[in-house]
Amino acid sequence: MIRRLLSLSALVASVALPTLATPSELIRLTNRDDLLGWEAVGRVDLGQDSYCTGTLVADNLVLTAAHCVFDKHGAPLPPERIVFRAGLRDGAAIAARNIRRYVVADGYAPSDGMSADNIRRDVALLELGIAIPTATASPFALHMNPTRGDDVSVVSYGRHRDDALSWERECDVLRRGQGLISFDCNVTFGSSGAPVFSDGGYRARIVSLVVGGRKTEHGTTIAYGMELPDTVDALKRKLRAMPSTFPTSTGIRRNSAKTALFPPTGTNGQATAGTHPGPKFAKP
Repeated sequence: MIRRLLSLSALVASVALPTLATPSELIRLTNRDDLLGWEAVGRVDLGQDSYCTGTLVADNLVLTAAHCVFDKHGAPLPPERIVFRAGLRDGAAIAARNIRRYVVADGYAPSDGMSADNIRRDVALLELGIAIPTATASPFALHMNPTRGDDVSVVSYGRHRDDALSWERECDVLRRGQGLISFDCNVTFGSSGAPVFSDGGYRARIVSLVVGGRKTEHGTTIAYGMELPDTVDALKRKLRAMPSTFPTSTGIRRNSAKTALFPPTGTNGQATAGTHPGPKFAKP
């Protein structure tokens, strides 16, 4: 495990450099007007009061973290247990849809926890049973080439803020390499699968997904994600090739699952056993 985390450590080697801006405060998207433009981000409810964050990338496809769709034993959740609630705020969603089927990136293994290889592959694509019209929630496109120092933002749910989306308007790409990206964004349990957006152009684009993080000695958070375009393209092909009914076996290794840094969070604000038991932050 130590060797597998070496590239992850290298990813944040430049965190101490003083050239990056201070991350902005979280803004709660309380009112309907606050949600304008962000309706495609929603809460992925996983049954038993646990959830992650997900985003529409097509009218019938939701992008989220792969570890969200596995139970504490590393077994895939039945799709019928998963519900996507677009723009959920204070009990009201812009649209709510059941999941018909889903796919995860090839090579993702819930038993491998937060290894660098697993972070690169910690991506899932959920197919909705009924599409959400783009006039209701307009899907987001992907951004191709984030670089260190780029301004990004994060829209997510999380522990103690699960009733409405929170928007961090400005944080930074810290490091990018070997398919991994790190950010200084304010994320926590339940933020797994949250979209990291580029800042600029006509409309924000998805740079990465939050799949884990750690606390620094200064109390700030470093979040980890992956490069997305090739992985998402492969997931779309994989979904098209799937049978119409969800398979009972995915061929994914199912050893005892290791701890995720940001596992799903319960709607009572507590981190849940959900995907991985014993949730905790990794030590700096």
